[in-house]
Amino acid sequence: MEEFRIPGFKAAGGAVGIKKDGKDDLALVVSETRCTAAAVFTQNAFAAAPVLYDRALMDRAATHIQAVIINAGNANACTGTPGLRRAEAMARLTEQTLGLPPDHAFVMSTGVIGVPLPVERIEQGLPQVAARLREDGWLEAARAIMTTDTFPKLAHVALSGDLAPAVVGGMAKGAGMIHPNMATMLAVLATDLPVSAEVLHTVLKRAVDASFNRISVDGDTSTNDTVLLLANGRASVPPLERLDDPRLPQFQEAVTRVARSLAHMIVRDGEGATKFVTIRVRGAVDDADALRAARAVANSPLCKTAFFGGDPNWGRVLAAVGYSGARVDPNRTSLWFAGGTDGKRGPALQVVQGGVPTDYEESEAAHIFAQPEIDVLIDLGLGPGEAEMWTCDLGYEYVRINAEYRT
Repeated sequence: MEEFRIPGFKAAGGAVGIKKDGKDDLALVVSETRCTAAAVFTQNAFAAAPVLYDRALMDRAATHIQAVIINAGNANACTGTPGLRRAEAMARLTEQTLGLPPDHAFVMSTGVIGVPLPVERIEQGLPQVAARLREDGWLEAARAIMTTDTFPKLAHVALSGDLAPAVVGGMAKGAGMIHPNMATMLAVLATDLPVSAEVLHTVLKRAVDASFNRISVDGDTSTNDTVLLLANGRASVPPLERLDDPRLPQFQEAVTRVARSLAHMIVRDGEGATKFVTIRVRGAVDDADALRAARAVANSPLCKTAFFGGDPNWGRVLAAVGYSGARVDPNRTSLWFAGGTDGKRGPALQVVQGGVPTDYEESEAAHIFAQPEIDVLIDLGLGPGEAEMWTCDLGYEYVRINAEYRT
């Protein structure tokens, strides 16, 4: 996987003994200078201790975060007050190891829920991981935060024009418990642009809504999901301080592109996934209705098992749209399937027009569903609303992975 550098940032990963298999399980991302930070968190009521710690941290220190520590193999979730103390201990250990003042370290955890976090292992191994920090260490860090992931997830964009030569890049982990708002996913994004807190928060929220909140693997939302965006201001360009700055759309596009690339990787790496599925809805009364319909199809176990089995069962798609809560007129609804690989698609096959099947060839539809990438296009015929979701199939391997997760 292509490596990248973001000026002023270093990253590293290593093993400290949290994972039973001895694989890398601790990552660091560190800026040479203080960063402006923005973050979004899980909506799960059982938010993990690091999420609770970071929410409070962002209220008091969003303009001087300088380090991120992430452990894999233990979620530090549903661990009560002791868990919150362990999350704070992770932060303090990081700050002490790196010579930073208090409230300069952001904490993330991922792994098994309800197990005490072995902070003593982090304390013992953290200096060795910190000694590995380097500008091209993002790939190593991305490997260290994997749980059931099968590959590390990295993306970056080099900016041009008035924002050159700045960079936006980052890493993510996630493969199961993936669902909007957000998922069992962690992501750290970074840029060397100088950006105000207001602009950074707005840009991150828009980017997450257009990426991580548009994916679904299994409909489960985790206790730990967090996306953090850091801006250290090292780039020699005038600061982005206002939402009406004419350069803002370019920065927004870059952050969204990185976030969307990482989101797509998460879907492609869905536990046991063999198909990458794009659900597009157009012709809805409004965008919100289009998203309701797309989410219903993306989350439907019946649709997802049909994708896995190569069964072009369009009835399951219409049924999901019908219960989605979106306004629907069956007499105006049409449906197409298309298939391909590596982003290349064959011609779309219309299988439904006006709520009833067309005179299509079943073998042609089955051929489309045998492809590794499937597009589902739904036209509700009611208005200008449109939306897009990305999901994957659901098969035997997903059941095996999650049935054996703690054993």
